[in-house]
Amino acid sequence: MAIETVVKTDKLTRKFGDFTAVDEVSIEVTKGSIFGFLGPNGSGKTTLIRMLCGVLEPTSGDATVNGFDVLTQPEEVKRSIGYMSQSFSLYRDLDVEENLEFFGGIYGLDRKRLAKRKQEVIDLTGLGPYKDRPSGQLSGGWKQRLALAAALIHEPQLVFLDEPTAGIDPVARRSLWDLLFVLASQGITFFVTTHYMDEAERCGQIGYIYLSRLMVMGSPEELKVLPAVTPKGTRRISISVDHAPQAMVALRSMPGILDSTLVEAEIHVVLKEDVPDSAVKKCIEAAGFTVKQVRPVEPSLEDVFVTLTRSLSS
Repeated sequence: MAIETVVKTDKLTRKFGDFTAVDEVSIEVTKGSIFGFLGPNGSGKTTLIRMLCGVLEPTSGDATVNGFDVLTQPEEVKRSIGYMSQSFSLYRDLDVEENLEFFGGIYGLDRKRLAKRKQEVIDLTGLGPYKDRPSGQLSGGWKQRLALAAALIHEPQLVFLDEPTAGIDPVARRSLWDLLFVLASQGITFFVTTHYMDEAERCGQIGYIYLSRLMVMGSPEELKVLPAVTPKGTRRISISVDHAPQAMVALRSMPGILDSTLVEAEIHVVLKEDVPDSAVKKCIEAAGFTVKQVRPVEPSLEDVFVTLTRSLSS
């Protein structure tokens, strides 16, 4: 079975005067996938999404969304997608059902279809117990579920999620992501921006944009083995030690240590390949700290993006 492409861009560019906000970005997103789009603030994420949503005209390049050209068919693009913003943007004085009815009306759903879709998205998102509650009285997690329900009311096959879990608690974050996986398994495609690395790990494909250009794209596993992330002649270890912050300061003066950072209660270190674990342990213990364990560790997505950003900034 052929893989269906839902989003495709070819050297998509947007300039504002002399400033290039998005510079020749080429991506492909397939049906039923969760695509993570990451990058520092001001890197071009929002500008690219605005072009893909049909609300901002590209300066050059090509892009299709759900088979529609963003330049010549922007209205068709808008009708074929859903969008959920970072901040809660529904009407706080309207209850859950009234919000869904309002957005269904915007998308032109007739009364019969709207009634059917309203009940479907309420059941899907678990909003039934809260359907008569004003949206302004919902908790953060339930507000986001309502925003997602509104984005799905017209049955789009592609939904843009702009930092969908910003400001909600960890339990609500996980619950929302579990729901996204269910929807993706039903063929809905999600284009997600996030600053949470654990959420990026859940995406099937990731694109990383920096200074307006797409730097890398691939699965989390593919990005972690990029040569630039752990350069030839280096390796990564994790050190379990008491008083880790102070121990890390002592370790940084050791020859052969290239980088170190705290991850939870351990020190993650990039060091030259010929520096043995015993020398690392000896250095830390000489400073008065007790090393519990030294073990190899794979790079995280945070390591990937920090390393790439540093290399591009230098």
